[in-house]
Amino acid sequence: MKKQISIFILIICMLGFCYQVSLAQDTFSICAVDTSNYYVGSAAASCNCSEMFPQGVRLISDMHPGVGVILTQAFYLPQNQNYARTLMNLGLSPQQIIDSLVAYDYQNNPTVRQYGIVDLIGGGRTAAYTGVNCPVYRNHILGPTYSIQGNTLLGAQILDSMRSRFLNASGIQPVMLALKLMAALQGAKVIGADTRCSTLLTSSKSAFIRVATPTDSLFCDLWVGCALPGRDPIDSLQVLFNHWLDSILTIGIKSISDEVPVNPFLYQNYPNPFNPVTNIKFDLPNASGIKLAVFDILGQEVEVLINEYLKPGTYNFDWDATNY
Repeated sequence: MKKQISIFILIICMLGFCYQVSLAQDTFSICAVDTSNYYVGSAAASCNCSEMFPQGVRLISDMHPGVGVILTQAFYLPQNQNYARTLMNLGLSPQQIIDSLVAYDYQNNPTVRQYGIVDLIGGGRTAAYTGVNCPVYRNHILGPTYSIQGNTLLGAQILDSMRSRFLNASGIQPVMLALKLMAALQGAKVIGADTRCSTLLTSSKSAFIRVATPTDSLFCDLWVGCALPGRDPIDSLQVLFNHWLDSILTIGIKSISDEVPVNPFLYQNYPNPFNPVTNIKFDLPNASGIKLAVFDILGQEVEVLINEYLKPGTYNFDWDATNY
């Protein structure tokens, strides 16, 4: 009886000879965009993990801040992912990218691949592909701003639950998309969601969540590369996510008044000088897209603190400049 091995593409060159080992990357995943603030994000989990790849299933995610997301899974090939990245950089639509990936698969075997792609154009465009030779159960679900896909699954209920949790999650900006993606993963936290993990009594072994603002590809970038035995990686990821969420909400934007200001105004930050935290206060008389950025004395942008749509009001923002 042959033993099935699922691993990532590895190319090793020694003494002038290169050896390529084919690895599978079967998983359940979601990619999505938020057209209200132009955030993009993805999340996934898989029963694959290896010490060779400490970030685990995160490798399938290709983020394009302000543009979209590409997920390449099921017998993952970096060559296909790189090709898809090039096509998105050229401005092709999600469906055009998938059509080209299928037509020009690096190993001429697209039937074992699975893709989910979203972008922000025209209020959101989505496309997905599930090859007929992906491990069963296999399928994908498309919405106007999201794509959910999976293979080697317990059944259709895994994808259905992910969609339901994603659509019904609630929260506030700027963390809304992150909350929805994390909720989608929790919808798949079922023993044997990836059927290879049934005997481990977990849904998977590796998981990640990533969200990018239009200017920051690392707004949220959390992963569990290989969970401890008996520990579901989605639970471990949730712990990391909760800590991240607390830090964002603690130092993030705070509305301090329901009274609508008459004029826009940016107050002097306080304290000034400061070390390492200062408070920035501003008035916003009308709902508007706001970009609040810090510049150095040479006029170079140091960091974008806010880049989103806000309601009228007076706002406070605590900026921690420890890294500067």
